[in-house]
Amino acid sequence: MCPSDGELIKILGLIKKVLAILQIAIPIILLLFGTLDLGKAVMAGDEKEIKAATSTLLKRAVAAIAVFLLFMIVTLVTGWVGGKEWATCWANANKNVVISNTGI
Repeated sequence: MCPSDGELIKILGLIKKVLAILQIAIPIILLLFGTLDLGKAVMAGDEKEIKAATSTLLKRAVAAIAVFLLFMIVTLVTGWVGGKEWATCWANANKNVVISNTGI
């Protein structure tokens, strides 16, 4: 089983927290910038700029979806590579970090 008092579990907990933050923040930022670019192009009224901004927004939306799914992809791949023990360790990382930090 995964060591509950080791450094590995602390690192995994930290990685899970960072991935969770990135999973939400990056798509929001990408879509926000894409929307701002499209808004600027619409305000300018140039058809060519609107078409380019729409294309950029679409690319950013696809990138946002890919980043959002990154967490699930990492979990799936590490589960395949690491086996059942690794999947259990990854799944319990946050729980074990909280337990080890509180002394329970």
